[in-house]
Amino acid sequence: MSGPEPNAAVLAELRGLRDRVPRLTGTLVASSDGLLIAHDLPPHIEPGGMAAMAAAQLSLSHRLATTAHGSGFHEVVVHGTDGHVVIYAAGWTSLTVLTGSDVNVGRLHLESRPVARAIADHLAPTTSDLGKHQAKNTD
Repeated sequence: MSGPEPNAAVLAELRGLRDRVPRLTGTLVASSDGLLIAHDLPPHIEPGGMAAMAAAQLSLSHRLATTAHGSGFHEVVVHGTDGHVVIYAAGWTSLTVLTGSDVNVGRLHLESRPVARAIADHLAPTTSDLGKHQAKNTD
């Protein structure tokens, strides 16, 4: 993966999720604007393109939920003929999970929802990060 080094804690969350969920075929974390943060994808899937599509789906799903119910978005499940794509909101990012068609979706949610929350926590700006940013922009 090119660019900055991925967050080690986020990669550990992705690998742990893969270890706990049978038939999980890949995971990806992307920013809300489609930038790749970390991934554990099979080689035939281009991570940058998948990150962009995940961000687009996240945005569309959030808009749909807000329009229909006046509230936010948590997750979207795409049931394909050969598997599932599930996108979980994770703070300013999203967790995308790819699975085979025979995965237990209930178990997938049970394992993935806490991982999405943990990723949001790992990537949330800390108070000290905000202070550094403010100190740099004093003029």
